[in-house]
Amino acid sequence: MDGQHGQHGRLQLTLTCLVEAPRERVFAMLTTPAGLAEWWGPHGFSTPEIELELKVGGHFRLAMQPPEGELFHLSGEFIELVPPRRLGYTFRWDEPTPDDRETVVTLVLDAVGGSTRISLVQGAFASEERLALHRDGWTESFDKLRRALAAGPRG
Repeated sequence: MDGQHGQHGRLQLTLTCLVEAPRERVFAMLTTPAGLAEWWGPHGFSTPEIELELKVGGHFRLAMQPPEGELFHLSGEFIELVPPRRLGYTFRWDEPTPDDRETVVTLVLDAVGGSTRISLVQGAFASEERLALHRDGWTESFDKLRRALAAGPRG
């Protein structure tokens, strides 16, 4: 078990990821359209549309394009914003399946030397299946983030 069940047996996802970059740079990758476009989504997915209103109470909406199939969307609202340390937001699929529900994502960034440890918590999920789907998605997304940061700044 890797932190699936939070308090009261609620289905909660916890993940950590160590990236070779300072917190300020990682935070920018999590909170700017140009940064998100480089890593958001599982392998093979792209994010062709990104709308961000980066403030507490501000909304965001991302369009995700799978390798095959229709574009789909997710959206939410920022509920916590403490650059470059903490980011929290609600997360909902705009075209949900029956067992989807709105979840809350919290990302905490800790400096570890010149690197950054990202700690993610998301929940509560309606089913083990949805939790597993998000675990896979975040794991692949963090892999893409690690690679994007290792490649260095573009431009």
